[in-house]
Amino acid sequence: MPQRASNDIYEQVFADALQRASDRWPGLEHIAFGDLFLADIRAYREALCARLGWTPAFPVFGVDTTQLARDMIDGGLRAHVCCVDTQQLDSAFSGCAFDADLLQALPSGVDPCGENGEFHTCVWAGPMFSYPLDVARGETVLRDERFAYTDFLVAT
Repeated sequence: MPQRASNDIYEQVFADALQRASDRWPGLEHIAFGDLFLADIRAYREALCARLGWTPAFPVFGVDTTQLARDMIDGGLRAHVCCVDTQQLDSAFSGCAFDADLLQALPSGVDPCGENGEFHTCVWAGPMFSYPLDVARGETVLRDERFAYTDFLVAT
């Protein structure tokens, strides 16, 4: 998907991905989202999935994000912050491990799961993986004079 894609392009790419999944796994008709408390995003996803003939699930919707972040880390999830909205969080957080130290260092007002768009993570290991991905940290760049992106590349 191109950077700054329109919503029409996003929806087409999303629909194409669901079609490929359906072709690969006939009968698949449910999709899970990790949305936590943004009701407008949930409603949008529900409407989009309905148009595409899919049933969305929101297994963590409404869960306390402070506890969820701790539970994910305690449960073996391993991730790094790969993008920071520098209008909400200092760019120095980009590239940091998503761990207990990070949670403690986050300023008040920053959601520990980044649910308000403060940051995004690249998950490379956890109980949902058959094996951890071997990732190497790449460069960090500022885009659009706002977003600090840190590359994490699969090591070869």
